[in-house]
Amino acid sequence: MRLTIIGCSGSFPGPDSPASCYLLEADGFRLLLDLGNGALCGLQRQAGLDSIDAVCLSHLHADHCLDLCPLMVARTYHPDGPRPRIPVYGPAGTGQRMAQAYGPGEHPGMATAFDFVTLIPGTGEIGPFQVTVDHVSHPVETFGFRVAQAGRSLAYSADTGESAALVRLARDADLLLCEASFLARPGLPAGLHLTAGQAAEHAARAGAGQLILTHLVPWNDEARTLAEASESAFAGPVSLAAPGLSVELG
Repeated sequence: MRLTIIGCSGSFPGPDSPASCYLLEADGFRLLLDLGNGALCGLQRQAGLDSIDAVCLSHLHADHCLDLCPLMVARTYHPDGPRPRIPVYGPAGTGQRMAQAYGPGEHPGMATAFDFVTLIPGTGEIGPFQVTVDHVSHPVETFGFRVAQAGRSLAYSADTGESAALVRLARDADLLLCEASFLARPGLPAGLHLTAGQAAEHAARAGAGQLILTHLVPWNDEARTLAEASESAFAGPVSLAAPGLSVELG
């Protein structure tokens, strides 16, 4: 299983990165975790837009889903004809929400390009991957993910505040891809995002093998983000996500 970071900027695209988007590949199957604004640019450096087999959207904030709109255009108006429909997994109402984002008319919306599937907590199969999802702590319905294949596993926090569900999803995972939107300071809101230190604490509690910090808000000092995580009780390797970074699991 290979993870490639397409975009890792938090809340909005930054000068050096699109918003959240992560490509997982195994056995010739390509799965996207989130497809935030700006991501289609970097995605084309890694894969053909007609080679994506499935998309999982953690939640319906623009920085995690909005580039489904241009992906629809690319697949619908391909010079060789419309590409086959692919599944898009997301929270309840994803099809309607994305149709509204694409244009004023909801029908047929994006149903000609995508087969929308509503996520519910539990475990299922997407291509060669075993995917477990659960609700995490964010103001809108949001899912964290655990993706396993051939004895290797990756957990993805999506956007979350402190979350026992995230610890369960990341239990003994080879890698935790975890948001680190906040730098430590007094008065941070609960149930919204994690600090880098809190991300590392979740990795330690879960016994994850390594931690990659993502959802890096452009105005934060990345050196400080990395330092705050590295000063935690987590003993494994800690690094920052960056567009184009690839990690082979196994």
